[in-house]
Amino acid sequence: MRTARRILVGGAALAAAGWALRDVPAELGVRPLTSGPDRAARIRRSPQFRDGAFFNSMPEPTHVMTTPPAGLLGELARNKEQRRPAGPIPLRIPPSDAPPADGLRATWYGHASTLVEIEGRRVLFDPVWSKRPSPSQLAGPKRHHPMPLEIGQLPPLDAVAISHDHYDHLDLATVRSLLRTQKAPFLVPLGIGAHLERWGVPAYRIIELDWEEEAQVAGLRFVATAARHFSGRTFSRNDTLWGSWVVAGAAKRVFYAGDSGYFEGYRGIGSAHGPFDLTLMPIGAYSPAWPDIHMNPEEAVNAHLDLGGRLLLPVHWATFTLALHPWAEPVERLWREAKARDVEIAVPRPGEAVDPSASQVVEGWWETLA
Repeated sequence: MRTARRILVGGAALAAAGWALRDVPAELGVRPLTSGPDRAARIRRSPQFRDGAFFNSMPEPTHVMTTPPAGLLGELARNKEQRRPAGPIPLRIPPSDAPPADGLRATWYGHASTLVEIEGRRVLFDPVWSKRPSPSQLAGPKRHHPMPLEIGQLPPLDAVAISHDHYDHLDLATVRSLLRTQKAPFLVPLGIGAHLERWGVPAYRIIELDWEEEAQVAGLRFVATAARHFSGRTFSRNDTLWGSWVVAGAAKRVFYAGDSGYFEGYRGIGSAHGPFDLTLMPIGAYSPAWPDIHMNPEEAVNAHLDLGGRLLLPVHWATFTLALHPWAEPVERLWREAKARDVEIAVPRPGEAVDPSASQVVEGWWETLA
């Protein structure tokens, strides 16, 4: 009996593992140069493409990884408790009413996933509903808080904008859910459409743009702008482009930075497309080992000012542990820097809506969890 039970339990475990791994080949995506002659030709014409890969076409040299700091392995083993919240992260129920017809509202769901409602339209940035940003839900950093709503509870969207193809910004399960439950097109940097097509998204719902190309969707102007980062869902890097997004209505403008190190080009983006009523700036997952491809909180403030931003909403923190810094350090550093430089910020709880036209009060809700 005991042997039979072990066999049954072992078989069930193997079946569960097999089920969890079934989508791994699809998760890895495809190489865009092999996905069709039209896309391959566009990629090869891109100013950001040379020698078989995309690159950061900006004056500053970009290194994905520098020499790891001394004592890195020891640091990985120490202070694990500091890299996650000390208790449950408070959530808020997102608003379900109609978006402001001529105004602006933003709802941060966690990490980079943010719904921006601009002049009556809804744009969802980098949606990730999975528990782990990983090719397999059996491994990888685990979410520190649930999403504040189920993906099927999202209101009707007008556009889904993706910044790049890393797992914490482009999620297969989420894309497939949005494919079933929404009608909105996906706006993506050049090459990422190949991943989406592999996952079943029809071509008419994919808009691929190179830097400084633009598209009109639902009365909004979307411009793909530069970022200082990299891409890749396998050990092969930079098959697809990465970027940031400008979303402009008749009167309101929003900038979403995606993932990026700081670079001088933010001034040019602000001059060409700003000023911005709202900037969504990444503040977490920075490290001395990769200073060129993730900005720290002080650099996020610099970029916000370069862009001509009015209100800064921090993203890319709190939800997943992707670096060695303490869990609350990004927002604490941001708050100090913002006060020192007279920059207005909003730090919502996941699910909490922000009205950029209102006066912002930072409540420090994370302090008891640090």
